[in-house]
Amino acid sequence: MGIAADIARAGLCIVAGLYACALAGCGADDPPAAGAPPAPPARADDAGTTLTIQNPGDVKFFPDDQPLRLGQEYFNRGIFGTAQKYFQSAAEKAPNDPAAWIGLAASYDRVGRFDLADRAYGQAIKLQGETVQILNNQGYSYMLRGNLAAAREKFHAALLLDPDNLTIRNNVNLLDGSYKFIERGPQ
Repeated sequence: MGIAADIARAGLCIVAGLYACALAGCGADDPPAAGAPPAPPARADDAGTTLTIQNPGDVKFFPDDQPLRLGQEYFNRGIFGTAQKYFQSAAEKAPNDPAAWIGLAASYDRVGRFDLADRAYGQAIKLQGETVQILNNQGYSYMLRGNLAAAREKFHAALLLDPDNLTIRNNVNLLDGSYKFIERGPQ
């Protein structure tokens, strides 16, 4: 029964292969039979289905925000050089993301690269205008540089937009403390 069984198995394999090829020719692109309901549209998550045309409203972009999250994490830990590298990566991957530019600018401030911080703030302003956060951060940047007059102007502009913002008020108090420290009384 050895050779006969092998021949029978080979014949079955050939028949199964031909059957599979015939079924493969039946695709979703074939028009439905008359009176048959139309086939549902293919979904992107169906196995083996690749959509080639999509409605713009159906397209979703899920950016890889890991560099942004890591930048925020390292910034909050006070590891500003590493935060700067992650924010820079985030800004390169998503150049239209103001959060990446603001984080990059704040990181540059903390490592003393004020020239690069100014450029990053400029990019963020191009993307979303002078927001309360950007004005506050710029004021803090000027305070770090020792340019207290420019810092006061930025904080004032931020307070005009959000008069009850405690962070800005605390920065103004810090700025006022800097002025008092500089003014020395008689000894």
